Amino acid sequence: MSGDVVTTNDLGGVRVITVNRPDKLNALNEAVFDGLEAAVAGVAEDPAIGAAIITGAGEKAFVAGADIGQFVGADCATGEAASRRGQQVFNAIEQSGAVFIAAINGFALGGGCELALSCHLRVAATTARFGQPEVKLGLIPGWGGTQRLARLIGRGRALELLLGGGMIDAATALAWGLVNRVVESAELMAAALKIAESIRQVSPAAVATAIAAVNAGADLPLDRALQVEARMFGACFGTADMIEGVDAFLAKRPPHFVR
Repeated sequence: MSGDVVTTNDLGGVRVITVNRPDKLNALNEAVFDGLEAAVAGVAEDPAIGAAIITGAGEKAFVAGADIGQFVGADCATGEAASRRGQQVFNAIEQSGAVFIAAINGFALGGGCELALSCHLRVAATTARFGQPEVKLGLIPGWGGTQRLARLIGRGRALELLLGGGMIDAATALAWGLVNRVVESAELMAAALKIAESIRQVSPAAVATAIAAVNAGADLPLDRALQVEARMFGACFGTADMIEGVDAFLAKRPPHFVR
């Protein structure tokens, strides 16, 4: 529904999830987290959906951050609970077996940058801007920014954003590895859909396993991470997708993976 703070729209087997508070620059509040949580669960529950795109309504912002008004009068316990709530939703995105692509159409600041970081892939418009300005409010990022940002772009560059509270443009984000590609604003959704459709053509079981392997090994020493990879590689041999993929390759025909 157009009045919902999070809307969904299916384009074939791709679900577009839109944070729909353009008058508030799509700022995150409890209602948005509830909507995102339901939308992420809906992707997991629908085998016909092979990928999802998260974007923001309007032309100015992907998500410009948290709705700061909700922090007025909050105490330490309330702040920690708010952090854990956002982390729960963003973890569900990161750990999903379906691919989530952030289509970043404008400001991705604070919680908006953290939402983008939780997605598996990120496509940005040339107008996009990224930052973690929480220090300007006497805060730090609480929804994964201090952890995912450093893992993605390195400690030094992450600290530059975290400690200074400034913004970088889309070209810098691409150079730093914060986004996968940058396109003109008019081409943003088409570019995200093209990536989503290409992923839908490959084995859904293998995609889910690849995501799980990357997540599981991210914080492990290499030798242990390789053990995780070997175990998950072996598990693939028990899937119908592996049998179909190998058979199709040897028969020189396109594979037909069943969702």
